[in-house]
Amino acid sequence: MNRRQELQLQYKETKKEAGVFQFRNTINDKRWVVGTKNLRTMNGKRLELEMGNHRNKPLQKEWNEFGSDAFVLEVLEVLEVKETGYFDENDALKKLEDKWLEELQPFDDRGYNKRKV
Repeated sequence: MNRRQELQLQYKETKKEAGVFQFRNTINDKRWVVGTKNLRTMNGKRLELEMGNHRNKPLQKEWNEFGSDAFVLEVLEVLEVKETGYFDENDALKKLEDKWLEELQPFDDRGYNKRKV
């Protein structure tokens, strides 16, 4: 097995964790907070920004303006999966994301998130 195959196998065997992460601009402290069923997708979001094709236009604009070194990528919280009884991962993840949005208020001049109507 070559190194690439080993890495692919390792990636597939790695447990997927759901949670909430943020990109934080260290210059103006603005943030983009998002929940995901797979925290490994954070690196894909970073790649989208580096390629200049992220859907969040205000975030992309400041990424281009300040550069990648001005941003840190941080896991805010990993979703704790309940092993007993019924567990709705989607609902739990939504509540976790809402908790962080409420706490950090990354809207308007404080961040890159849009307020939910």
